[in-house]
Amino acid sequence: MLLANSTSTAAGIIELLQSQKQSVLIQKFVKESKGRDIRAFVVGDRVVGAMRRIAQGQEFRSNVHRGGIAEPVSLDDLYQETAVRAAQILGLRVAGVDLLEGKDGPLIMEVNSSPGLEGIEGSTQLDIAGSIVDYIASQVNFPEIDLRQRLTVSRGYGVAEIHIPEGSDYIGKTIGDSGLREKDIVVLTLHRDTKVIPNPRPQRELAAGDRMLCFGKLELMREMTPAKVRRKRRPAVKGLPELPVAEKVFKESGSAEPVAVPSLDN
Repeated sequence: MLLANSTSTAAGIIELLQSQKQSVLIQKFVKESKGRDIRAFVVGDRVVGAMRRIAQGQEFRSNVHRGGIAEPVSLDDLYQETAVRAAQILGLRVAGVDLLEGKDGPLIMEVNSSPGLEGIEGSTQLDIAGSIVDYIASQVNFPEIDLRQRLTVSRGYGVAEIHIPEGSDYIGKTIGDSGLREKDIVVLTLHRDTKVIPNPRPQRELAAGDRMLCFGKLELMREMTPAKVRRKRRPAVKGLPELPVAEKVFKESGSAEPVAVPSLDN
């Protein structure tokens, strides 16, 4: 990792590396976070421990194995939500999420799928390994199920996601006043921005961009999708060639013998 202090220096470094057939990854330097970063350890859907790593001397990299020191840190809700969301997007149940403290909030630097334990356990004095074992045990004792398969109990019913677009009549209405329950449509989960709201209350107001995971009659839920989204492109149907086509095939093949073409009547 090399630090470029100017655009011209960066261009020179890139040109040199590319001449050696090396791949180059360019990352913005976050000045206000120089020499510091945060490692948030995510297990399941929560941060079980976090540490701030601080570089020493002129080194701008805060890695502990490069001499950086680590101290425990208590993360606010925004930093915790960012770390958990990053792990979920990558489909990771256990992850070490490295964050920079930017002037406008947390910035994700990288997500580690096999994070080490020594540094964060030594810094926080928390049994992170025990948290991982407990989480795995809970998954075995209470396994996830295929919701779509289990809830498709009769023909025509199932699970689908309903999107609330801009201009929808549902915007501003509560789930209770939306008429969904009268249509035997049950809202299981509401997704709003990066938040997941399980079993939302009837008093919850709907907003543009909301995504609802619902169970009910599929035909009724399909009708709630805007027509321009629901419309499917019909495949073009080509006409059959005029018969007989033997002479045409014979000419195109250039063979000495006529080509046999079976009759459609057979």
